[in-house]
Amino acid sequence: MRQIKRVLGVCGAILFLASIHCSRNMDEPPATVSAAGAAGGLHFSAPDGWVEETPASSMRRAQFRLPRAGGDPEDGELIVFHFPGQGGSIEANIKRWLGQFSPDETGGGPSKAEIAPRTANGVRLMLIDVSGTYRPSSGPMMRPGDPKKGYRMLAVIAQSPSGPWFFKLTGPRKTIGKWHQDFLAFLDTIRPRG
Repeated sequence: MRQIKRVLGVCGAILFLASIHCSRNMDEPPATVSAAGAAGGLHFSAPDGWVEETPASSMRRAQFRLPRAGGDPEDGELIVFHFPGQGGSIEANIKRWLGQFSPDETGGGPSKAEIAPRTANGVRLMLIDVSGTYRPSSGPMMRPGDPKKGYRMLAVIAQSPSGPWFFKLTGPRKTIGKWHQDFLAFLDTIRPRG
């Protein structure tokens, strides 16, 4: 009996906290995300048209689906990662991301990638833009998936006191082109949480 009361008490507390969380979220736009790290975090707001999804793994801090452009085989996907105090150097991550691409019949590939620094609200960013045949992987130690021709990646590494944040948008070239300006506007919303 004592165990049943304890379980009911825990369930009640969870429902109470969930109701507070839901009432607070109703005051915010639905695509506004604050993600906290161990010693700080970032806040960012997705533009209209992006669909916020439940992250597919515990390693992801946020995940958005960007509806495909006409004729493209699939939607674009933006994944946000953060590994407090970890994640590797900027150079190592850029090298790994570029290594997922090779030239295809329209060119592209790592040698044609554009890499440029940016700043948003005091947060230093490094933007990578690469296209070609994409070989996705599920993680640093995972085997690459099937190649996808005609793909593009816009990826950003944001530096924060708790370590780097990784924003990785991938999808068919036309779809990423459709959302390119919105992605740049999204980067301008990144700011320290606080």
